[in-house]
Amino acid sequence: MSRRCELTGKGPMTGNNVSHAKNRTRRRFLPNLNDVTLQSETLGRGVKLKISAAALRTVDHRGGLDAFLAKAKDDELSTGALKVKKEIAKAAVAAQA
Repeated sequence: MSRRCELTGKGPMTGNNVSHAKNRTRRRFLPNLNDVTLQSETLGRGVKLKISAAALRTVDHRGGLDAFLAKAKDDELSTGALKVKKEIAKAAVAAQA
């Protein structure tokens, strides 16, 4: 299971632990991932995603999951999030017609 945000693509980064004596050992900085259920107004149901805390704040700032996915680039989204984005787009077109 990869430690990667499904909405932003944020993943682990690497760096150094630096001691007082300036000894350097490699370490990983993991993203703050949370399992959340976000509500989609268009689909009328919840969507379970594993996203970072920063992505959760961005979703709230943009006005919900539907608005976030409308602006999101396809190459940053996971396959599950991309599938939800296409479902939302299809439901929005059907609602307009």
